[in-house]
Amino acid sequence: MKTILVHGVPDTPQMWQPLIEALAEDGHTNLSAPALPGFTSTPPSGFDCSKEAYVSWLISEIEGAGDPVNLVGHDWGALLVVRAASLRPDMVSSWAVANALPERDYEWHQTARIWQTPVLGELFMALTGKDRLARSLEAAGMPQALARHEADHWSPHMRKSILRLYRSAKNIAEEWTPDLDKLPERGLVFWGDDDPFVPVETAQRFCATTGIPLHRNANTGHWSVVEKAAAFAKLLKAHWKD
Repeated sequence: MKTILVHGVPDTPQMWQPLIEALAEDGHTNLSAPALPGFTSTPPSGFDCSKEAYVSWLISEIEGAGDPVNLVGHDWGALLVVRAASLRPDMVSSWAVANALPERDYEWHQTARIWQTPVLGELFMALTGKDRLARSLEAAGMPQALARHEADHWSPHMRKSILRLYRSAKNIAEEWTPDLDKLPERGLVFWGDDDPFVPVETAQRFCATTGIPLHRNANTGHWSVVEKAAAFAKLLKAHWKD
C-alpha cells in the first residue's frame, strides 16, 4: 500500500528523509513525498496557494494512487491530511499527523499572525534571510545539514506561497472542524511536548474529541518527526498493521 508524506511550512520533502530511512530498515519503501506546489518551484498557473487549493492538490495525489493510501503529515501537511481524509475517507486506509491540527480553541501563533497581516507579513519575510532561518530550524531540533537544506529553498515563490496559504486560513477552525466526524477511525497523532507553535493542549483537546490516540514526546519540539524519526517509524509500522 502506498504511503504519502506531506510536509509543512517552511519545509520541503527533504524533511522526511530521517523517517524514510527509518521506515526502509524494515522494507517500507512504497513512499511518496511530493512537494507542496510553490515550495520547491513556482506554483502551476492558476494555482492560488489557498488552503483549499492545497487540499484539492492532495486529494489529486491520493486519487492518483488508484487505491486507498496511508497519509502522514507534519505541520501544514498535518492540517491538509486531516482535511483530505475527512473529505475522501473512502481513499484513506490510515492517517497519522504531527504537531498541527484543526481545532476550535487553537489560536494562531505569533509568526502566523504576522504572515496573515498584509504589508507586515511581506516585511517580516524580507527580513528573514536563509542564514537566520537555518539557525532557527537547527535551534528547534533539526539536524544542521537538513536545516541548511531547507533554508536554501527559502525562495521568493515559497515565501509568497506561505503568505497566501496563511491568509486563506484565518478561519480554518470554524471551516474545517465541522467535518472531523467524517475522519477514518484509523488515525494517530504524534507530538513534541515542547512545540512553541502549537501547544500539546491542542492535541489533547483534538484527541479527546475524536477518540484518536495521542503519542507525546517529552523534550521534543515542533519537528518531532525529525527529532524522533525512529520512534515515529516504529509507531507507524504498528499502525499500518492494525
